[in-house]
This record gives sequence, C-alpha cells and structure tokens, in this order.
Amino acid sequence: MIELRTPAEIDEMRPAGRFVASVLTATRAAADVGVNLLDLDALAHDMIRAEGAESCYIDYHPSFGASPFGKVICTSVNDAALHGLPHDYALRDGDLLTLDFAASVNGWVSDSAISFVVGEPRPGDLELIATAERALAAGIERARVGGRLGDISSAIGDVAHDAGMPVNLDFGGHSVGRTMHGDLHLPNDGRAGRGLKLRAGLVMAIEPWFIPDTDEIYTDPDGWTLRSRTGSRAAHAEHTVAITPEGPLVLTARD
Repeated sequence: MIELRTPAEIDEMRPAGRFVASVLTATRAAADVGVNLLDLDALAHDMIRAEGAESCYIDYHPSFGASPFGKVICTSVNDAALHGLPHDYALRDGDLLTLDFAASVNGWVSDSAISFVVGEPRPGDLELIATAERALAAGIERARVGGRLGDISSAIGDVAHDAGMPVNLDFGGHSVGRTMHGDLHLPNDGRAGRGLKLRAGLVMAIEPWFIPDTDEIYTDPDGWTLRSRTGSRAAHAEHTVAITPEGPLVLTARD
C-alpha cells in the first residue's frame, strides 16, 4: 500500500531530512586521503546517538543481504555501486566515494546519498558524478501533482541516455515514511505518462545511480556491496522528496 502524507505529517518529516543532510555533510567533510571507512561509520553512529535518532541500516536484513547490515552508513568506493559495507579500508588519493545514509527521527525516515572524489579525480569521474546529479535534479523537477511515476523515471533515464550510459532497473527509488523502503518502486528509466498518478502527500527517495559502461552488477563476498561487472566506477545521487501542491519539496537538501 502506498501511503500519502498530510501537510502536518510532511512537516513532522523535516527534522529527519535535516538530520540526514547534516550527517552526509559531516561525513563528506571528514572523508580524506588516509581516513578509514570505519571512522566515517563511527562518526555517523556518534551523530545518531547525539540526535536520539535510529539507524535504518544496522539491523536491516532484506532478502538480498547476506546478514543484518551491521553498520549505519553505506560507503561505496570506486567500482562499488550500491550498499557498500564499511570495512577496514583507508581512502586513497583519487577514490570515488559514495555515502548513502538513512535514519529515523521521531518515527519518520529520510534517505539520501552523495558521490564525490577524495583527492585528485580521475578523468571522467567528475562528469559521471555530475550526470547522476543532473538526473536527480531532472527527476525531482517532474515530481509534481498530476504527473505520472513514469515522468520521473523517464526524466532520469533521458539524462543517462544523453550521456551514453546504460541504466540498471533492479535498484532504484522507493517510497519513504515510517520505514525506509515503502511499496513504491521508482525505476531509473521508463516511459513518460505511464504508471502511478502523482498526488500531493507522496514522499519518495529519488536515487539515480550510473556506471558508464554497464548496467550489470554483482555482489561482493561481503554479502552486501554491489559492484560493477566491468570494474568501472559508479556514482549515486539521492534525495527524499515530498510532492506538494506547491511543487517538489526536498526534505534532505544540504546547505
């Protein structure tokens, strides 16, 4: 069942969005050459405790995960596209890092992700990241009352195709509310004018992610991290967005 939130409930979701944004801002600032992924996870965990928030990841155990995730933030490095499990790894100059974080504050969840390069970027990395961010902006722009879910998917896919990038349809956006993953699935490609009619009160995580030369991924031996089949790098951009009569409201906007 896809739930619609009242204006009052959307207001209640704002603190979760602000908190998730603040954790991504802090962990990005802390990420540097030589910093261990486990230190970034510890920083996020400390912020959760200080806020009185709840992790959406630490006990998360969906069918595609080998075990409960056990950490509070996803740290996907280079060819890791999604669900990067923090481990004992010190960041190196030129690493492409994605941080994906979701948490619950006062019973409401927000989810967001950001990709960036630690140190000196390789050729193509910045454009790959920019493509994911352009796709996210295009998808958000189409999250309007009266449209269709396919309008968002199509806008994301058009950006990818214009950049010559394939699109994986196995993992995409989803509705957000009291839990991290609601029933709504938002593919990162599709046909405009098709699918669920968009109504005020729908809250979803819009999250394009791309690998330049493939849409195929495989699961790392850690049972969680999803890596590109070709070894190419990946980028991911995500915001939690509420559809309102005034237009899309980005709950996880960062300063």
